[in-house]
Amino acid sequence: MEWEIDHIEMAVPLSPEELRQKRNAILKHQSQMESAPFLGDDERLFWQRSEERNRATADMYWKLGLASYEAIEAFVEYIPVQ
Repeated sequence: MEWEIDHIEMAVPLSPEELRQKRNAILKHQSQMESAPFLGDDERLFWQRSEERNRATADMYWKLGLASYEAIEAFVEYIPVQ
């Protein structure tokens, strides 16, 4: 999922090799090889969406004046709805 930058609680920089490892891990899971129906009209495969999202997050951080990375994995705290 894509998060607004002010909602991100932890950001983990990824090197080009780590991004490749992440793609390979995704591709090893058959359930993530095809597009997910719940993501609307986005035709990209899961690994493509993931890489583009991680690169876009890194670009947002760079535009804010922080270090430049290949990609950044963003995390937020999951708070279940009561």
